[in-house]
Amino acid sequence: MLRRVIVGASIAAASWAAYFTARRWYETWGVEPDEQTRPLPGDDLIPDGTALLTRGITIDAPPEAVWPWLVQIGFGRGGWYSYDQMDMRGKSADAILPEYQNLAVGDTVPVSPDAGFTVKLVEPNHALGVYIDTEIVESWQKKASESIAVKETPGLSMSGGMLSTSMPQEFKISWTIVLEPVGVGQTRLIERTRGWFGSGNVSTKAMMPMLGFGIFLMTRKQMLGIRDRVERVASLERVEREAAVAVPMAAHEGNGKGETAAPDTVVASAG
Repeated sequence: MLRRVIVGASIAAASWAAYFTARRWYETWGVEPDEQTRPLPGDDLIPDGTALLTRGITIDAPPEAVWPWLVQIGFGRGGWYSYDQMDMRGKSADAILPEYQNLAVGDTVPVSPDAGFTVKLVEPNHALGVYIDTEIVESWQKKASESIAVKETPGLSMSGGMLSTSMPQEFKISWTIVLEPVGVGQTRLIERTRGWFGSGNVSTKAMMPMLGFGIFLMTRKQMLGIRDRVERVASLERVEREAAVAVPMAAHEGNGKGETAAPDTVVASAG
């Protein structure tokens, strides 16, 4: 998630013109009227923070079908389902990985070989929340400066290198994904990023709109990636279930026809 903040901010900062052109699209994409302001699980992780971004997407599958994709998230795990060249050395997973289905409060969700978010909230099939602050990032930087793996991975190296220039000196960031059942067998996936940036200064305050836009670029890609994966697997499972039901029914119908044909044959022979 922090990589999304840093890299996304850099993408956005590359062109103010693009930002203002896309501003209305950015401000309205994936937003239900009440989702921007109503309380969500994880808001209390930074009670004195402000919402940097709240976005959502509707997935044609129940929450329990979405949850396994969330708990395996992270570098070296299932990936981030976003821009893999910035988040991963390989490709984000296209299947549920049993070995990464156990996630508990206090665990780390890695963003690189030497860095990760601290898990603060786990409510199965409902909410996953992670957290990062200045102290945690400083420990990352020390490890990353000595890491061959990061130096050999351009995307990770670029993201790590911008830590000291793209973020204020004091900050706390929480990132929560909430799953809410809607409709019949559907899920509303809502992502909220909250932040606190110390007393702030002119440059920090000026950066906030661009920071929010950068987070949006990465988050939108991720939400679409999760939706597409969940719906593809759900569709395949429906086809398999329908096939499993159809084959026995077809066999039963065939047997039924054979049983009615036999008496007719017997009667005709008797005649």
